[in-house]
Amino acid sequence: MTLDLEPSLALMKQQLVDYCQTKQIEDAIVVGIHTGGVWVAEQLMSAAPTKDPLATLDITFYRDDFTKAGLNPKVNQTSLPAIEDRHVILVDDVLMSGRTIRAAMNEIFDFGRPASITLAILYDLGQHELPISADIVGEHLTLNPDQRVKLTGPKPLAVSVIETD
Repeated sequence: MTLDLEPSLALMKQQLVDYCQTKQIEDAIVVGIHTGGVWVAEQLMSAAPTKDPLATLDITFYRDDFTKAGLNPKVNQTSLPAIEDRHVILVDDVLMSGRTIRAAMNEIFDFGRPASITLAILYDLGQHELPISADIVGEHLTLNPDQRVKLTGPKPLAVSVIETD
């Protein structure tokens, strides 16, 4: 089943503008989590209050299942500017358990102490195992246990719900 990304991305952009105005966030750093989060963050950059290019984060070595899963054969580069006392807008494609976001925040704090972290998620699946919730959500989805969200891209960016075994 294919999902229409455009309404969710448009909602996220509006929420981002509203959130940053309400919280008086200026000159933020937009950080996309590899790989899907980077693709979503690229779509949000035009609505973000930033002068910096998109920053990227690879959380492979920060995952709590690293010893079980082993090294991902495709490790990407983390690219962060100085984040001390800056507002970070952390972007990912799917929020499921919250463990990816926990790992991302651990890595961010290894680079310094940001003023705040705003979490922007394209799809929140509501299956949180950790007390992590998004400030900006494109869409809340309820999936069957055998379904997953699959984002493909970056050009064209597309999303589908796939069946797993």
